[in-house]
Amino acid sequence: MQVIGDNIANVNTVGFKGSTFTFQDLLSQNMFTRAGTSQVGRGTALSDIVQNFEQGSFESTGNTTDLAIGGEGFFVIREDGSDSLYYTRAGNFRFDEDGYLVNPEGYVVQGWAVDNEGNITGSTTDIALTSFTSEPEATEDVTVITNLDKDTTSNSAILSSQWDATEDTPMAGTNYEYQSTVKVYDALGSTHDVTVYYDKISGSEWEYIITCNPEEDLRAGFAGTEDAGLLARGTITFSESDGTITGLTMSRLTAPGGTDVAITVDASPATTNPDSVNITVNNVETVLTNGTVALSYTTAGGWAGTGVTSVSPTQATVDYNSDGVVEFTIDLNEAPADGDDISFTVAGATAASWTPQTTADINEEGFYEFQADFIGGTATNTTQNLALDIGTRWNGTTQVPDSLATTQYASSSTTVYQSADGYGAGALQGVDVDVDGLITGSYSNGQVLPLYKLSLAKFQSVTNLKKEGGNIYSETRQSGEATTSLPGTNGLGSIAPNSLEQSNVDIANEFVKMITTQRGFQANSKIITVTDDMLAELINLKR
Repeated sequence: MQVIGDNIANVNTVGFKGSTFTFQDLLSQNMFTRAGTSQVGRGTALSDIVQNFEQGSFESTGNTTDLAIGGEGFFVIREDGSDSLYYTRAGNFRFDEDGYLVNPEGYVVQGWAVDNEGNITGSTTDIALTSFTSEPEATEDVTVITNLDKDTTSNSAILSSQWDATEDTPMAGTNYEYQSTVKVYDALGSTHDVTVYYDKISGSEWEYIITCNPEEDLRAGFAGTEDAGLLARGTITFSESDGTITGLTMSRLTAPGGTDVAITVDASPATTNPDSVNITVNNVETVLTNGTVALSYTTAGGWAGTGVTSVSPTQATVDYNSDGVVEFTIDLNEAPADGDDISFTVAGATAASWTPQTTADINEEGFYEFQADFIGGTATNTTQNLALDIGTRWNGTTQVPDSLATTQYASSSTTVYQSADGYGAGALQGVDVDVDGLITGSYSNGQVLPLYKLSLAKFQSVTNLKKEGGNIYSETRQSGEATTSLPGTNGLGSIAPNSLEQSNVDIANEFVKMITTQRGFQANSKIITVTDDMLAELINLKR
């Protein structure tokens, strides 16, 4: 009756496992009969009380940290202030004021810490939210998928030469065909706009430049220059037959340019005085303005020339994708005299340093990378590499378009898809647990980050576990040592979040047991009254 009463009392206890009992007869007494010696039983006694670990039913709750185990296994918990481990099926857990996941008695739930990919690291430990903030993650990949209008014409002979960070609008709208802007993050979580400008060169070849806000470009030496905010440039080649990408190049801008350079020509002796002057520069795209070289001259001596007749090559013949070295031939309308000096100042003749990227510079994913520095640290390198994905990747031999890729079709230029990884700092808003026991945190920056994985334990003999009260058990020598593993592995059950396992006590069955026990006791007690009547009759014989 005590076992039955305990079962009924815990019919609503979370995770409770009911007990069953069995009886056995006692040693018998030998008696002499006319047939010889016979045995007479001496009664009965409890044989064993065994817990029934059958699965209890689940009840849904509104709490994400209410957990149930569907199958075998126990949650592993640690007593606060001790290294002793205990085990329970009751998953009514909560986070306490210190961020620990605990049961109502304050025992700390155990699990494994995980990395950003959800892989476990180290051994089992307390599940605790030590930080309620998601650290920012700098952008590493920028994806910009566009369609560039096949029927457009070139707006600028060299797109990168049209960028001027000293102007209120660094890139005038008349100098390019299309632009697309995407938001990226630095290592501290600040956001920055990166804009890709496109312009047609001719046929199926386009050029592009990658830029940022000049005020946010903190690369050394770029502040205040015309090249501030200009990060990279390159070309895109499309197939003339189907408009897909067949080639891609990129060059990083690693040093600003644009300083005027004076070049002096000494015309001496008179017999070899030239009627033209050759000037070599390596950044033709910078010194060209409106199809001609932007230059001026001063003279010393007696030269009386009235100016420059012509300059070649003109802007239309410039190929800045060659070795970058161009010789300008300046025709003079009058040959200098002996001893005359002519100083030509070529505007912007010092070259911005463009570093072409080769296939060896392509990252493991098959993308070219450009560089930016939005932080401007001096003690450490704060430059970040950003991979540009326009829908094609290098496979080791050639550029292979993805299923979603930049195209050149005869329709308006438009952005098909754009994205960038990375994120800013975020505050923890909620915690979720999946069926595999992975605990994830949902943050205000939109990130869902893995935090821990629950550990479950199993025993060779669960019926020999010791009940410690409070719905917890401890291992014994008879139960064997606990074997811990992940939910859903090694024969362990899976996790049912937002649920609690109810008591497996069947109250109807317990009431039937109560009745049969009562009737058994009632029938057995009749032996006493009948024996008393027999003794009374024996005594009455004397009368």
